[in-house]
Amino acid sequence: MEELELSEKSLVKPPLRNWQGRKEWFFNREHTDTYELWYEGRYKRAEVWQKKIMGRFVKSDPRIKTLLEFGCGTGRFTRWWKEIGIDASGGDISPFMLGQAVHLFGGNLVWADSHFMPFKDHTFDALAFITTFEYYRDPVQVIREAARVGKYGIAFGMMNRNSPKVVRRRVQEAFGKNPFYVTATFYTPDMLTRKIHEALEGRSYTIEWQATGLPEWFPVQEWHVPYGDFFGLFVRFNDVD
Repeated sequence: MEELELSEKSLVKPPLRNWQGRKEWFFNREHTDTYELWYEGRYKRAEVWQKKIMGRFVKSDPRIKTLLEFGCGTGRFTRWWKEIGIDASGGDISPFMLGQAVHLFGGNLVWADSHFMPFKDHTFDALAFITTFEYYRDPVQVIREAARVGKYGIAFGMMNRNSPKVVRRRVQEAFGKNPFYVTATFYTPDMLTRKIHEALEGRSYTIEWQATGLPEWFPVQEWHVPYGDFFGLFVRFNDVD
């Protein structure tokens, strides 16, 4: 009996804190559990301007009624799309982030890898990536998948490489102080555009972009200059009805 009791006790595991030994921050509950609080604190003002740009891009194409946001995380932006009249669904590879999204977002969610989206061609009118595209190991493959699943366009919300904060983040990483961007690749609008051209060779499309994430004291808060903490970029497909 004593041996049986010990065996049963050994089956009791502590709460899961890391997913499959992965080092990325979104596979570690130490960081994912406080993700929403970050947006409600120091990132609140930045979020307002990001949504202005992304909402304007997506709403500029009247064909877009449905949208899949990949890398949706806790559903922060996924919940917001409804406010501007877009029927959104979310997808993410992190079970910890989706575990929160299930309780915060009332729409459809899928646990999947963006490199291999589990959807038929043109399932959605558009695809969106909000500060998640920076973490993909094969960005060209992801763009091709997004173009396959999203019929009319792709919206990118990106952390800008042309920002003083990038230098600060890399210095912090060197001292082991900032785990959030260790596996991230930062892009400029030009760098992302080149990836898009590589992925979408043969397609007919137009590209628009706008930067924001500028200091509060700056005379403008968004501009068509490739500097600022964030830029939005929208790919509109012209070869579909």
